[in-house]
Amino acid sequence: MTVRGSESTPGRRNPRVLFLARSLTRGGAERQLVALANGLHRRGWEVAVACFYAGDLFQADLERAGVPVIDLKKRGRWDVFGFLFRLFRAYRRYDPDVVHGYLPIANMLALWARFARRGKCVVWGVRASNVDLDRYDWLAGLTFRVSCLLSRCADCIIANSHTGAAYHVAHGYPRARVCVIPNGIDTGRFRFDPAGRRRVRAEWNVAAGEVLVGLVGRLDPMKDHPTFLRAAAMLACGSPEWRFVCVGSGPKEYADSLVRLAGELGLAGRLVWAGARDDMAAVYSALDMATSTSSYGEGFHNVVGEAMACGVPCVVTDVGDSARVVGECGVVVPASQPAAVADGLERTQQRIHRAPAVGRAALRQRIEDNFSVAALVERTASVLERVYRGAGDSTRVEATE
Repeated sequence: MTVRGSESTPGRRNPRVLFLARSLTRGGAERQLVALANGLHRRGWEVAVACFYAGDLFQADLERAGVPVIDLKKRGRWDVFGFLFRLFRAYRRYDPDVVHGYLPIANMLALWARFARRGKCVVWGVRASNVDLDRYDWLAGLTFRVSCLLSRCADCIIANSHTGAAYHVAHGYPRARVCVIPNGIDTGRFRFDPAGRRRVRAEWNVAAGEVLVGLVGRLDPMKDHPTFLRAAAMLACGSPEWRFVCVGSGPKEYADSLVRLAGELGLAGRLVWAGARDDMAAVYSALDMATSTSSYGEGFHNVVGEAMACGVPCVVTDVGDSARVVGECGVVVPASQPAAVADGLERTQQRIHRAPAVGRAALRQRIEDNFSVAALVERTASVLERVYRGAGDSTRVEATE
Protein backbone atom coordinates (compact mmCIF):
# COMPACT_ATOMS: atom_id res chain seq x y z
CA MET A 1 0.00 0.00 0.00
CA THR A 2 1.21 3.49 -0.82
CA VAL A 3 -0.31 6.86 -0.10
CA ARG A 4 0.45 9.88 -2.22
CA GLY A 5 0.35 13.38 -0.74
CA SER A 6 2.54 16.06 0.73
CA GLU A 7 5.32 14.93 3.07
CA SER A 8 4.93 15.80 6.74
CA THR A 9 7.15 18.49 8.17
CA PRO A 10 9.21 17.57 11.26
CA GLY A 11 7.87 19.18 14.42
CA ARG A 12 4.31 19.57 13.19
CA ARG A 13 1.62 18.13 15.43
CA ASN A 14 -0.30 14.96 14.67
CA PRO A 15 -3.86 15.43 13.43
CA ARG A 16 -6.70 15.45 15.94
CA VAL A 17 -8.92 12.49 15.00
CA LEU A 18 -12.59 11.86 15.72
CA PHE A 19 -13.89 8.37 15.03
CA LEU A 20 -17.61 8.13 14.27
CA ALA A 21 -19.51 4.88 14.86
CA ARG A 22 -23.02 3.70 15.45
CA SER A 23 -22.19 1.98 18.74
CA LEU A 24 -19.50 0.24 20.76
CA THR A 25 -21.36 -3.00 21.13
CA ARG A 26 -19.83 -6.48 20.84
CA GLY A 27 -18.60 -6.92 17.26
CA GLY A 28 -15.53 -7.24 15.07
CA ALA A 29 -15.65 -3.74 13.59
CA GLU A 30 -16.15 -2.19 17.01
CA ARG A 31 -13.26 -4.17 18.48
CA GLN A 32 -11.01 -2.90 15.69
CA LEU A 33 -12.10 0.68 16.28
CA VAL A 34 -11.23 0.40 19.97
CA ALA A 35 -7.83 -1.16 19.22
CA LEU A 36 -7.03 1.57 16.70
CA ALA A 37 -8.22 4.48 18.84
CA ASN A 38 -6.32 3.21 21.88
CA GLY A 39 -3.22 2.57 19.79
CA LEU A 40 -3.20 6.09 18.34
CA HIS A 41 -3.80 7.50 21.83
CA ARG A 42 -0.77 5.62 23.16
CA ARG A 43 1.28 7.20 20.37
CA GLY A 44 0.34 10.65 21.70
CA TRP A 45 -2.42 11.47 19.22
CA GLU A 46 -5.52 13.42 20.25
CA VAL A 47 -8.33 10.93 19.67
CA ALA A 48 -12.02 10.76 20.56
CA VAL A 49 -14.87 8.45 19.57
CA ALA A 50 -18.40 9.73 18.87
CA CYS A 51 -21.21 7.15 19.02
CA PHE A 52 -24.83 7.33 17.94
CA TYR A 53 -25.64 5.05 20.89
CA ALA A 54 -23.05 5.10 23.69
CA GLY A 55 -22.78 2.95 26.80
CA ASP A 56 -22.07 -0.42 25.19
CA LEU A 57 -19.48 -3.08 25.94
CA PHE A 58 -16.31 -1.49 24.53
CA GLN A 59 -16.87 2.03 25.89
CA ALA A 60 -15.20 1.04 29.15
CA ASP A 61 -12.09 -0.10 27.24
CA LEU A 62 -11.76 3.31 25.64
CA GLU A 63 -12.36 5.22 28.86
CA ARG A 64 -9.82 3.13 30.77
CA ALA A 65 -7.26 4.02 28.11
CA GLY A 66 -8.11 7.72 28.39
CA VAL A 67 -9.93 8.07 25.06
CA PRO A 68 -13.00 10.34 25.38
CA VAL A 69 -16.35 8.95 24.22
CA ILE A 70 -18.94 11.44 22.94
CA ASP A 71 -22.53 10.24 23.34
CA LEU A 72 -24.69 11.61 20.52
CA LYS A 73 -27.81 10.30 22.32
CA LYS A 74 -29.64 9.02 19.26
CA ARG A 75 -33.14 7.98 20.29
CA GLY A 76 -33.91 5.64 17.40
CA ARG A 77 -34.00 5.37 13.61
CA TRP A 78 -36.31 8.34 13.17
CA ASP A 79 -34.45 10.70 15.49
CA VAL A 80 -32.95 12.58 12.56
CA PHE A 81 -32.95 16.35 12.98
CA GLY A 82 -32.12 16.40 16.68
CA PHE A 83 -29.37 13.84 16.11
CA LEU A 84 -27.86 15.82 13.22
CA PHE A 85 -27.84 18.94 15.38
CA ARG A 86 -26.03 17.11 18.19
CA LEU A 87 -23.53 15.70 15.69
CA PHE A 88 -22.96 19.16 14.21
CA ARG A 89 -22.36 20.53 17.71
CA ALA A 90 -19.90 17.68 18.48
CA TYR A 91 -17.94 18.51 15.34
CA ARG A 92 -17.79 22.17 16.32
CA ARG A 93 -16.75 21.51 19.91
CA TYR A 94 -14.14 18.80 19.31
CA ASP A 95 -12.91 20.47 16.11
CA PRO A 96 -11.16 17.41 14.60
CA ASP A 97 -8.69 17.63 11.78
CA VAL A 98 -9.79 14.21 10.49
CA VAL A 99 -13.15 12.49 10.90
CA HIS A 100 -12.88 8.72 10.42
CA GLY A 101 -16.18 6.95 9.87
CA TYR A 102 -16.71 3.28 10.66
CA LEU A 103 -19.35 1.46 8.54
CA PRO A 104 -21.66 2.97 5.88
CA ILE A 105 -24.00 5.32 7.73
CA ALA A 106 -21.21 6.67 9.93
CA ASN A 107 -19.08 7.13 6.80
CA MET A 108 -21.70 9.29 5.14
CA LEU A 109 -22.36 11.29 8.30
CA ALA A 110 -18.62 11.96 8.58
CA LEU A 111 -19.09 14.27 5.58
CA TRP A 112 -21.37 16.40 7.78
CA ALA A 113 -18.19 17.65 9.47
CA ARG A 114 -17.54 19.88 6.47
CA PHE A 115 -20.72 21.79 7.19
CA ALA A 116 -19.54 22.38 10.75
CA ARG A 117 -16.10 23.64 9.73
CA ARG A 118 -14.71 23.91 6.21
CA GLY A 119 -11.61 22.01 5.17
CA LYS A 120 -12.07 18.97 7.40
CA CYS A 121 -10.55 15.74 6.16
CA VAL A 122 -12.90 12.76 5.93
CA VAL A 123 -11.77 9.13 5.92
CA TRP A 124 -14.16 6.25 5.42
CA GLY A 125 -13.79 2.76 6.86
CA VAL A 126 -15.09 -0.12 4.71
CA ARG A 127 -15.49 -3.40 6.56
CA ALA A 128 -17.46 -5.75 4.29
CA SER A 129 -17.55 -7.29 0.82
CA ASN A 130 -20.14 -8.69 -1.63
CA VAL A 131 -23.09 -8.13 0.72
CA ASP A 132 -26.34 -9.80 -0.36
CA LEU A 133 -28.59 -6.79 0.14
CA ASP A 134 -31.71 -8.79 -0.72
CA ARG A 135 -31.46 -10.42 2.71
CA TYR A 136 -31.76 -7.10 4.55
CA ASP A 137 -34.33 -4.32 4.75
CA TRP A 138 -34.80 -1.48 2.27
CA LEU A 139 -32.66 0.90 4.32
CA ALA A 140 -29.55 -1.26 3.90
CA GLY A 141 -29.92 -1.21 0.11
CA LEU A 142 -30.58 2.53 0.03
CA THR A 143 -27.62 3.19 2.31
CA PHE A 144 -25.27 1.25 0.06
CA ARG A 145 -26.44 2.98 -3.13
CA VAL A 146 -26.12 6.43 -1.57
CA SER A 147 -22.69 5.59 -0.15
CA CYS A 148 -21.51 4.67 -3.66
CA LEU A 149 -22.58 8.10 -4.89
CA LEU A 150 -21.03 9.99 -1.97
CA SER A 151 -17.78 8.00 -1.82
CA ARG A 152 -16.05 10.49 -4.14
CA CYS A 153 -16.45 13.13 -1.44
CA ALA A 154 -14.19 11.22 0.95
CA ASP A 155 -10.49 12.05 1.02
CA CYS A 156 -9.50 8.45 1.59
CA ILE A 157 -11.31 5.11 1.95
CA ILE A 158 -9.67 2.40 4.07
CA ALA A 159 -10.86 -1.15 3.39
CA ASN A 160 -9.90 -3.92 5.78
CA SER A 161 -9.74 -6.52 2.99
CA HIS A 162 -8.66 -6.79 -0.62
CA THR A 163 -11.98 -8.43 -1.45
CA GLY A 164 -13.92 -5.57 0.12
CA ALA A 165 -11.85 -2.98 -1.73
CA ALA A 166 -12.44 -4.67 -5.09
CA TYR A 167 -16.16 -5.05 -4.42
CA HIS A 168 -16.66 -1.39 -3.54
CA VAL A 169 -14.55 -0.16 -6.46
CA ALA A 170 -16.67 -2.31 -8.80
CA HIS A 171 -19.77 -0.53 -7.45
CA GLY A 172 -18.49 2.98 -7.97
CA TYR A 173 -16.05 3.80 -5.18
CA PRO A 174 -13.08 5.77 -6.57
CA ARG A 175 -10.22 3.33 -7.04
CA ALA A 176 -7.54 6.02 -6.56
CA ARG A 177 -8.73 6.81 -3.01
CA VAL A 178 -9.06 3.24 -1.76
CA CYS A 179 -6.32 1.51 0.24
CA VAL A 180 -6.24 -1.76 2.14
CA ILE A 181 -5.17 -2.01 5.78
CA PRO A 182 -5.88 -5.46 7.27
CA ASN A 183 -7.32 -5.74 10.75
CA GLY A 184 -5.02 -6.12 13.73
CA ILE A 185 -5.36 -8.99 16.21
CA ASP A 186 -4.51 -8.30 19.85
CA THR A 187 -2.15 -11.22 20.44
CA GLY A 188 -1.68 -10.12 24.05
CA ARG A 189 -5.33 -10.81 24.72
CA PHE A 190 -5.83 -13.68 22.30
CA ARG A 191 -3.46 -16.48 23.29
CA PHE A 192 -3.92 -20.09 24.31
CA ASP A 193 -5.41 -20.33 27.81
CA PRO A 194 -5.12 -23.88 29.19
CA ALA A 195 -7.09 -23.10 32.36
CA GLY A 196 -9.79 -21.40 30.30
CA ARG A 197 -9.92 -24.43 28.00
CA ARG A 198 -10.60 -26.77 30.92
CA ARG A 199 -13.19 -24.43 32.45
CA VAL A 200 -15.20 -23.82 29.29
CA ARG A 201 -15.16 -27.44 28.13
CA ALA A 202 -16.38 -28.50 31.57
CA GLU A 203 -19.14 -25.88 31.35
CA TRP A 204 -20.22 -27.34 28.00
CA ASN A 205 -19.80 -30.96 29.17
CA VAL A 206 -17.17 -31.74 26.53
CA ALA A 207 -14.91 -34.64 27.52
CA ALA A 208 -11.15 -34.57 27.08
CA GLY A 209 -11.21 -37.09 24.24
CA GLU A 210 -13.96 -35.38 22.27
CA VAL A 211 -13.29 -33.09 19.30
CA LEU A 212 -14.96 -29.70 19.69
CA VAL A 213 -15.61 -27.58 16.59
CA GLY A 214 -16.88 -24.03 16.98
CA LEU A 215 -18.56 -21.43 14.82
CA VAL A 216 -18.13 -18.01 16.43
CA GLY A 217 -20.24 -15.17 15.06
CA ARG A 218 -23.56 -13.43 15.37
CA LEU A 219 -26.64 -15.32 14.22
CA ASP A 220 -26.99 -13.66 10.82
CA PRO A 221 -27.66 -15.11 7.35
CA MET A 222 -24.23 -14.03 6.10
CA LYS A 223 -22.56 -16.40 8.59
CA ASP A 224 -24.46 -19.32 6.99
CA HIS A 225 -25.05 -21.36 10.13
CA PRO A 226 -27.19 -23.87 8.14
CA THR A 227 -24.09 -24.98 6.21
CA PHE A 228 -22.21 -25.43 9.49
CA LEU A 229 -25.08 -27.43 11.00
CA ARG A 230 -25.34 -29.71 7.97
CA ALA A 231 -21.58 -30.31 7.99
CA ALA A 232 -21.80 -31.05 11.72
CA ALA A 233 -24.55 -33.60 11.11
CA MET A 234 -22.38 -35.39 8.53
CA LEU A 235 -19.48 -35.66 10.97
CA ALA A 236 -21.74 -36.64 13.89
CA CYS A 237 -23.11 -39.57 11.88
CA GLY A 238 -19.61 -40.88 11.26
CA SER A 239 -18.14 -40.78 14.77
CA PRO A 240 -19.31 -40.19 18.36
CA GLU A 241 -16.21 -38.09 19.20
CA TRP A 242 -17.40 -34.93 17.39
CA ARG A 243 -19.02 -32.11 19.37
CA PHE A 244 -20.07 -28.65 18.16
CA VAL A 245 -20.76 -25.18 19.53
CA CYS A 246 -22.22 -21.97 18.12
CA VAL A 247 -21.06 -18.85 19.96
CA GLY A 248 -23.02 -15.66 19.29
CA SER A 249 -26.48 -14.16 19.50
CA GLY A 250 -29.00 -12.80 17.06
CA PRO A 251 -32.69 -12.09 16.39
CA LYS A 252 -34.96 -14.56 18.17
CA GLU A 253 -36.90 -15.59 15.06
CA TYR A 254 -33.75 -16.46 13.15
CA ALA A 255 -32.17 -18.14 16.20
CA ASP A 256 -35.29 -20.29 16.67
CA SER A 257 -35.16 -21.38 13.02
CA LEU A 258 -31.55 -22.52 13.46
CA VAL A 259 -32.39 -24.46 16.62
CA ARG A 260 -35.22 -26.21 14.74
CA LEU A 261 -32.87 -27.10 11.89
CA ALA A 262 -30.31 -28.53 14.34
CA GLY A 263 -33.03 -30.69 15.87
CA GLU A 264 -34.14 -31.94 12.45
CA LEU A 265 -30.52 -32.86 11.67
CA GLY A 266 -30.23 -34.96 14.82
CA LEU A 267 -27.70 -32.74 16.60
CA ALA A 268 -29.48 -32.74 19.97
CA GLY A 269 -26.92 -33.57 22.66
CA ARG A 270 -24.01 -32.91 20.30
CA LEU A 271 -24.41 -29.14 19.85
CA VAL A 272 -24.17 -26.25 22.34
CA TRP A 273 -25.81 -22.88 21.70
CA ALA A 274 -23.50 -20.76 23.85
CA GLY A 275 -24.88 -17.29 23.10
CA ALA A 276 -22.63 -14.24 23.24
CA ARG A 277 -19.52 -14.48 25.43
CA ASP A 278 -16.98 -12.01 26.76
CA ASP A 279 -14.28 -14.58 27.69
CA MET A 280 -13.32 -15.18 24.09
CA ALA A 281 -9.70 -16.24 24.63
CA ALA A 282 -10.97 -19.06 26.85
CA VAL A 283 -13.70 -19.91 24.32
CA TYR A 284 -11.22 -20.19 21.45
CA SER A 285 -8.86 -22.21 23.64
CA ALA A 286 -11.68 -24.66 24.40
CA LEU A 287 -12.02 -25.47 20.69
CA ASP A 288 -10.06 -28.08 18.81
CA MET A 289 -11.01 -26.38 15.54
CA ALA A 290 -12.82 -23.24 14.47
CA THR A 291 -14.71 -22.73 11.26
CA SER A 292 -16.12 -19.85 9.25
CA THR A 293 -18.90 -20.88 6.89
CA SER A 294 -19.82 -17.37 5.75
CA SER A 295 -21.32 -17.32 2.27
CA TYR A 296 -20.99 -13.58 1.57
CA GLY A 297 -20.30 -10.24 3.18
CA GLU A 298 -17.05 -10.91 5.05
CA GLY A 299 -14.08 -8.62 4.63
CA PHE A 300 -11.37 -9.51 7.14
CA HIS A 301 -12.97 -12.06 9.46
CA ASN A 302 -11.65 -11.21 12.95
CA VAL A 303 -12.78 -14.52 14.41
CA VAL A 304 -10.37 -16.41 12.15
CA GLY A 305 -7.40 -14.28 13.22
CA GLU A 306 -8.35 -14.42 16.90
CA ALA A 307 -8.74 -18.19 16.85
CA MET A 308 -5.37 -18.63 15.12
CA ALA A 309 -3.71 -16.34 17.69
CA CYS A 310 -5.00 -18.80 20.30
CA GLY A 311 -3.44 -21.66 18.34
CA VAL A 312 -6.72 -23.00 16.96
CA PRO A 313 -6.68 -24.33 13.37
CA CYS A 314 -9.40 -23.00 11.08
CA VAL A 315 -11.48 -24.29 8.20
CA VAL A 316 -12.86 -21.33 6.26
CA THR A 317 -14.98 -20.71 3.21
CA ASP A 318 -13.37 -18.78 0.38
CA VAL A 319 -15.22 -15.55 1.20
CA GLY A 320 -13.66 -12.17 1.85
CA ASP A 321 -9.98 -12.36 2.79
CA SER A 322 -10.27 -15.50 4.92
CA ALA A 323 -7.99 -17.45 2.58
CA ARG A 324 -5.35 -14.70 2.87
CA VAL A 325 -5.58 -14.81 6.67
CA VAL A 326 -5.13 -18.56 7.09
CA GLY A 327 -2.56 -18.91 4.27
CA GLU A 328 -0.91 -22.32 4.34
CA CYS A 329 -1.91 -22.79 7.97
CA GLY A 330 -5.59 -23.51 7.33
CA VAL A 331 -8.04 -25.21 5.02
CA VAL A 332 -10.11 -23.22 2.52
CA VAL A 333 -13.31 -24.66 1.03
CA PRO A 334 -16.04 -23.34 -1.28
CA ALA A 335 -18.96 -21.48 0.28
CA SER A 336 -22.36 -23.10 0.85
CA GLN A 337 -21.05 -26.68 0.54
CA PRO A 338 -21.56 -28.63 3.80
CA ALA A 339 -19.75 -31.70 2.48
CA ALA A 340 -16.66 -29.61 1.71
CA VAL A 341 -16.72 -28.12 5.22
CA ALA A 342 -17.04 -31.59 6.77
CA ASP A 343 -14.16 -32.89 4.66
CA GLY A 344 -12.00 -29.89 5.61
CA LEU A 345 -12.65 -30.49 9.30
CA GLU A 346 -11.76 -34.18 8.98
CA ARG A 347 -8.50 -33.35 7.19
CA THR A 348 -7.65 -30.76 9.82
CA GLN A 349 -8.30 -33.25 12.61
CA GLN A 350 -5.88 -35.69 10.97
CA ARG A 351 -3.25 -32.93 10.78
CA ILE A 352 -3.73 -32.14 14.48
CA HIS A 353 -3.07 -35.79 15.39
CA ARG A 354 0.22 -35.72 13.48
CA ALA A 355 1.77 -32.58 15.04
CA PRO A 356 -0.47 -30.68 17.48
CA ALA A 357 2.18 -28.52 19.18
CA VAL A 358 3.94 -27.50 15.99
CA GLY A 359 0.63 -26.55 14.37
CA ARG A 360 -0.44 -24.38 17.31
CA ALA A 361 2.82 -22.42 17.28
CA ALA A 362 2.71 -21.86 13.52
CA LEU A 363 -0.84 -20.55 13.63
CA ARG A 364 -0.01 -17.94 16.24
CA GLN A 365 3.22 -16.96 14.50
CA ARG A 366 1.36 -16.23 11.27
CA ILE A 367 -0.91 -13.74 13.04
CA GLU A 368 1.97 -12.11 14.91
CA ASP A 369 3.94 -11.71 11.68
CA ASN A 370 1.16 -10.43 9.44
CA PHE A 371 -1.84 -9.10 11.36
CA SER A 372 -0.73 -7.39 14.57
CA VAL A 373 -2.40 -4.41 16.22
CA ALA A 374 0.92 -2.57 16.00
CA ALA A 375 0.87 -2.94 12.21
CA LEU A 376 -2.76 -1.76 12.07
CA VAL A 377 -1.96 1.36 14.09
CA GLU A 378 1.25 2.14 12.20
CA ARG A 379 -0.36 1.78 8.77
CA THR A 380 -3.44 3.77 9.71
CA ALA A 381 -1.41 6.54 11.35
CA SER A 382 0.61 6.89 8.17
CA VAL A 383 -2.53 7.20 6.03
CA LEU A 384 -4.26 9.66 8.37
CA GLU A 385 -1.18 11.85 8.62
CA ARG A 386 -0.72 11.93 4.85
CA VAL A 387 -4.40 12.79 4.33
CA TYR A 388 -4.12 15.59 6.88
CA ARG A 389 -0.84 16.96 5.51
CA GLY A 390 -2.24 16.89 1.99
CA ALA A 391 -5.41 18.79 2.89
CA GLY A 392 -3.85 22.15 2.09
CA ASP A 393 -2.40 21.06 -1.25
CA SER A 394 -3.97 21.84 -4.59
CA THR A 395 -4.05 18.11 -5.39
CA ARG A 396 -6.17 15.72 -3.40
CA VAL A 397 -4.42 13.06 -1.37
CA GLU A 398 -4.83 9.69 -3.02
CA ALA A 399 -4.45 6.23 -1.59
CA THR A 400 -3.86 3.04 -3.51
CA GLU A 401 -2.85 -0.53 -2.73
